[in-house]
Amino acid sequence: MTAIDQQSSHVVDQRTATALYETMLRIRLFETTAGELFAAGKLPGFIHLSIGQEAVAAGVCGALKTSDYMTTTHRGHGHCIAKGGGVLKMMAELYGREGGYALGRSGSMHIADNAVGILGANAIVGGGIPMAVGGSLAAQLNGSGQVSVSFFGDGAVAEGIVHESLNLAALWKLPIVFVCEHNGYAEMTPVSAHLANPQVTDLAAAYGISAVQVDGNDVGAVLAASRDAVDRARAGEGPSLIEARTTRWRGHFEGDPQKYRPRAELQDMTDKDPIPAWRTTLVSTYGVDSDELDRIDARIAAEVSDAAQVAEAMVPSDPAGLTRFVYPEESR
Repeated sequence: MTAIDQQSSHVVDQRTATALYETMLRIRLFETTAGELFAAGKLPGFIHLSIGQEAVAAGVCGALKTSDYMTTTHRGHGHCIAKGGGVLKMMAELYGREGGYALGRSGSMHIADNAVGILGANAIVGGGIPMAVGGSLAAQLNGSGQVSVSFFGDGAVAEGIVHESLNLAALWKLPIVFVCEHNGYAEMTPVSAHLANPQVTDLAAAYGISAVQVDGNDVGAVLAASRDAVDRARAGEGPSLIEARTTRWRGHFEGDPQKYRPRAELQDMTDKDPIPAWRTTLVSTYGVDSDELDRIDARIAAEVSDAAQVAEAMVPSDPAGLTRFVYPEESR
């Protein structure tokens, strides 16, 4: 069975629709597991979870090829998983294990995997945006047909680098899609206190960039908007901006008491959970059997649980090798 989004000519078949569900669920279970492990004192450092924002990661990355580029933020686990990052290697990195993406040295906020186009997560607010612009420039110069995507939050929108990047991308008609995950908060600061104009799509008009605002809790709508933007980029029509209105269920970091948020707001967000909503769509619109979805649930739960167990048993990162890959003579 297929369905057509009213705002797009793209057809979404049952297989694609089911894959979106799998991606969202994998992200959710990775994040909840990471949160539990952190609370138990098993993960070092800080972690920033994207629970509630799964539809944005799944929808945008569902429009990309493996070879396309992507940059993300300090809250980037979901984007990395959606782009094809390995759950085990990510979990090992969070644990600080040698089997992690950076031998357990980078932690949660610096995941990178060139094999699937993940140019890197970034702890600096807005720091990944110019990296994505660079990726799109390389793609344009090489004539590779690749597209670059940069995820950032509304907290980065007032940063100068956002405007510099939008201007340069428009000036050179670069194949890039800017994706603002507008969850209403810059760390602990509500958008009303840090953005004079909370309509992020309005920024694009100044640079002549195509922009659209979508419901970030509707993975189908995000996929449709992303496919349109990616198609324009591949056709040489330049950059686009997608503002996905979404919800951040947890605090800025794990352990954040969230005293700055009304309790009613938290309840309203969980009522808009994108995963059960899409599960209902799969059954009612795409004819997917509920038993099949239960089997998917069990399989992905086992995948994430196994990854956590295997990662915990890995050899910890060795401090004695800290300068390895820093100096050429120690990289051999």
